[in-house]
Amino acid sequence: MDGTDEDGTGADERPPLEVWESPEGTVRVEIGSDIGWLLFNRPEKRNAMNPALNAEMAQALDLLEGHEGARVVVLTGAGEAWSAGMDLKEYFRDVEASPPHVEIAARRTSAEWQWRRLIHFAKPTIAMVNGWCFGGAFTPLVCCDLAIAAEDAVFGLSEVNWGIPPGGLVSRALAETVPTRDALWFIMTGETFDGRRAAAMRLVNEAVPADRLRARTEEVARLLARHSTRVLRGAKVGFKKARLMSWDEAEDYLYAKLDQTVLGDPEQTKQEGLRQFLDRKTYRPGLGSFDRR
Repeated sequence: MDGTDEDGTGADERPPLEVWESPEGTVRVEIGSDIGWLLFNRPEKRNAMNPALNAEMAQALDLLEGHEGARVVVLTGAGEAWSAGMDLKEYFRDVEASPPHVEIAARRTSAEWQWRRLIHFAKPTIAMVNGWCFGGAFTPLVCCDLAIAAEDAVFGLSEVNWGIPPGGLVSRALAETVPTRDALWFIMTGETFDGRRAAAMRLVNEAVPADRLRARTEEVARLLARHSTRVLRGAKVGFKKARLMSWDEAEDYLYAKLDQTVLGDPEQTKQEGLRQFLDRKTYRPGLGSFDRR
């Protein structure tokens, strides 16, 4: 072996990662080469989400939002699972045995990062589904902007198998991405499906062989990192909000979003892009982005 990675980069040539681990160790952040890797870090529990993880995910997102070295955030799981969903013991036994305010707080904490923060996050987000993805994990999966899965990743909505409908906002997340017939099939049967089926249903953008998953995710992340973070946020938030509006409301909102994005862009992306296209003639907008350096 010559020490060259699959993408042609020598492993020893890559800049070192900056690492942060949450106080209870349930979340890990690795930052390098414009990408912030956000990991569920309970591999011994298949990264099941417990109250500590949900609270520490909010802290990790705060860190990533303000870190200039993370232009794109990739959410993935440590070990062989993405996330097995909610930790059944800690949520359904321990929390329900506590006073009512504990359950209310636990629900609020999980919702805070799983969709309120993630769905309109200030930077592009990619879910890299490397293994098991079950139940409550569907919410953060869908709330990421893009998703890439291993072909052999295993997805499932197993709640009916043990006596409840899908919890939290899982059904709303499915309605956002998956055709009704497919969603109801897996909600009502509890059957599992793989990454290929997830891609066919559009739950994820694409599925790739497991040994290509990280390389493909990095490729997409680097593509996003070439663009202005502020412009990408304006584009994705505009789409997500406008699709629920009437045409008249969307017209007013999207022009306001356009003006807000351009006027508040510290990189002056629009002006520089026009200069390089019209004045310097160094690139074509339809074929790629301009040189941000």
